[in-house]
Amino acid sequence: MNFPDSTPRPGLPGARPSKLIDGAGIDQVVRRGRPAGDRRAKRAELLRAAASVIAQEGYADASLRKVARLAGRTTGAVTYYFANKEELVTALAESRFDAYDAMLEDIRAQTDIKALVERWLELTTRDPEFWPVMSQLLAQARYEPALAALVGQRYARYREAYTSLLAAGQKQGTIREDIPADLLADLLSAMGDGWMMMHPFEAGRFTPSRVEARVDAAIALLAPFRARAEVSLCSRAGPRAETCRNVRA
Repeated sequence: MNFPDSTPRPGLPGARPSKLIDGAGIDQVVRRGRPAGDRRAKRAELLRAAASVIAQEGYADASLRKVARLAGRTTGAVTYYFANKEELVTALAESRFDAYDAMLEDIRAQTDIKALVERWLELTTRDPEFWPVMSQLLAQARYEPALAALVGQRYARYREAYTSLLAAGQKQGTIREDIPADLLADLLSAMGDGWMMMHPFEAGRFTPSRVEARVDAAIALLAPFRARAEVSLCSRAGPRAETCRNVRA
């Protein structure tokens, strides 16, 4: 096949790169071939950029173009790793769940519910984007089957882990036995989700001291009745009061 001198030949220097029209109608140059650099690092970089865009502008206004711009990449570089926004968002949710999985694995051997709640709150509050991003992803999962399936699978796994920890606590006498462990696991999961959904709107209610108080309150609710009575009386009477000593006796 003959090419006019003025027409760049495909695969040769000077060939015109193809263009992708994104959702905003903006031409973005698509670089063919594998982007330079470590694949895992580049993918993680794009996920961090996606989290920032969603946290700052909301899920509805997030786009591949905005993610690419924040990461200093082209839209074509983003689509090399993620075919579309839905795939990018699902991968972002999966990465957040993976971080929680790692934390949960560390807690399993301790069979300590208080440590679980403390570590969970530490994990989510040290990252200012965690709560805003996850609350929006959970809300959006209702409309995206792939994301909904991921959320359902991970939450089932977490409830199973909570149930195991709570059941172990019941055997040790540190968790109330009047409510089955699986129901307590449901309540613990729902409580955490409630905090997550409200944090973006009422961040002032999640100060370090109030977070610590929430942990103590959650543990008190899960404790056997005798332990709850001890905590209640001691908190009102003081650690040296006669009533506190009597309860501990």
